[in-house]
Amino acid sequence: MSPQGDDLSGEDDRPILTIDLGAIVDNWRLLADTARPAEAAAAVKADAYGLGMARVAPVLAAAGVRTFFVATAEEGVALRSLLPAPDIYVLNGVAPRGAAAMVRHRLRPCLCSLAQIAGWKESGEGSPAALHIDTGINRLGLPPDELAELTADRSRLRGIEIALVLSHLACGDDPDHPLNRRQLEAFRATIAALDLAGRPASLAASSGVFLGPEFHFSLVRPGASIYGLAPLADRPNPMRQALRLEGKIIQVRRVDRGMTVGYGATHPVGEPGRIAVVGLGYADGFFRALGNRGHGVLGGHRIPVVGRVSMDLITLDVSAIPPGLALPGAWVELIGPHHPIDELAQEAGSIGYELLTALSRRYRRVYIEPGPNAKQGIAS
Repeated sequence: MSPQGDDLSGEDDRPILTIDLGAIVDNWRLLADTARPAEAAAAVKADAYGLGMARVAPVLAAAGVRTFFVATAEEGVALRSLLPAPDIYVLNGVAPRGAAAMVRHRLRPCLCSLAQIAGWKESGEGSPAALHIDTGINRLGLPPDELAELTADRSRLRGIEIALVLSHLACGDDPDHPLNRRQLEAFRATIAALDLAGRPASLAASSGVFLGPEFHFSLVRPGASIYGLAPLADRPNPMRQALRLEGKIIQVRRVDRGMTVGYGATHPVGEPGRIAVVGLGYADGFFRALGNRGHGVLGGHRIPVVGRVSMDLITLDVSAIPPGLALPGAWVELIGPHHPIDELAQEAGSIGYELLTALSRRYRRVYIEPGPNAKQGIAS
C-alpha cells in the first residue's frame, strides 16, 4: 500500500530482480566439492553481494555452511541475529573500541596489524580471532615489517586463540600469474615461521578454489562465485546463474533519420525505427557507462541500449525485432540466462562484483526457494 493507502500492486512497473536461492546453494556445493576435504565457508559481506543476506545466509547454513565471512562488525552483528551457531569472521578486523561488542556477539576479527593484535589481546577476553597475513596483495594483512616483528616476538600472540591464519590472493582469477605461486610459498613460510602449522589456514577465495588442492589448505572462503560470477578470467563459467533482472517497457516510440536519442544527443538516428523506453536507470545500479554499449534481450532477440542511461530510464533500439514483441508492458531481460552479469559488466567496462553489489533496493525482489534437490529455477 502507498502512504495514502492506495493499492498499487496491479500497477507495479518496478524492475523485477529474481534471485534463485537453489542456484546459490548449488554453486556453494560445487565449490565445496571442488575444495574437499577442505571446509568451504561462505562470504556474505555487502548484504550477500547485493542479493540479501537475510534470505541468502539461512539457506546456506541449512545447506551445510559452518563458517561465514563478512567485511564489518555491523554486518557480523546482523548475521549473528540470523544465525546463532556458525563461526563468523570479520575481514576488516576490530576497531579500537569495538572489541567488547565483537566478544558479545561472538564475532572473530581478522587481525591485520600489530595494533589490532595488541588491542584484541587486551580487550578480546581470550576470544578466538584470525591472523591476517599480507603475502603480496598489499591491502589488508600484516605487512612484512610488522610480520618480522611478530616472528621475532611470538609472545605478542600469547593469550589469543588463533582460530585461523589467512591471506588473500591478488591474481587468483588468472591461474597462470606467477604471483599466485609466490603468495602460496610466502604463506607457507609465514605459517612455519610463526609456529602455526597446526592451525586452520585459508588462502583461497572464489578463484583460488580452482587453482588446485595446494591452495585449499583447511578452509576456502568463496564469495562472488556462490552468486554465479565466473571465478576465472577467460574460462567457461562453471557456476549456475543465480539472478535475473528484467525491466518493463513503458513506451515504444518511432524515430526517424536526423533525430537523436537521450541526454547529450549521443545516439543519432540513421534510419527510421523504434525505441523502447524501459523503467530503470543508474539509480537502480544499471551503470551510466552502459549507454550506447549495453544490451538487453527481448523474445530471444538482442536489443542494444542506445543513448545515455539516465537516472530512471534506458532506451533500447527495437527496430529489428517483430513489432508484436516490443510493446508497453513487455519485460526485457537485462541480466539472466541469455545475458549473464559478467557479460553486462564487460559491456560496462567493469566487473561482475561491482554490478552485483550495486543492485538497487528499488527492484521488486522475487526469491526462488531451494527445492528438494536444489536444482531448479533459473537455468544457466
